[in-house]
Amino acid sequence: MTDHTIHATYAQVYNTLRDASATLEYLKKEGVEEGVEPHAGAAMWGVRFAITVLYPLLPCQPAPPVDYDPQKLLDLAAHWRDAAFDLGEFAPEPVLRVVRGEEGATRAPGDGVQGA
Repeated sequence: MTDHTIHATYAQVYNTLRDASATLEYLKKEGVEEGVEPHAGAAMWGVRFAITVLYPLLPCQPAPPVDYDPQKLLDLAAHWRDAAFDLGEFAPEPVLRVVRGEEGATRAPGDGVQGA
């Protein structure tokens, strides 16, 4: 194979992995049935790990969908279960947060919950 053919093949694999990552992310968020989301999450992070491994060979392609810092990748490999189940540093940002009123303040309807 010529260098151009090898590069084109890597690019094709890289883009296929990016598409698979996006599909798995959709399945993880939307879910097709109870209990599937962690499996989709684990597979998604595995595919994203593969994407970040290939990226240095293909700087001409779009960057990986996640931070591709080597230390972060090692943390991901060590804590893949947390990533699959959205735990710890992999937990999504909360949509709502509890807000405590100040002392002496009057309470209005809806106090206590705000959008993030």
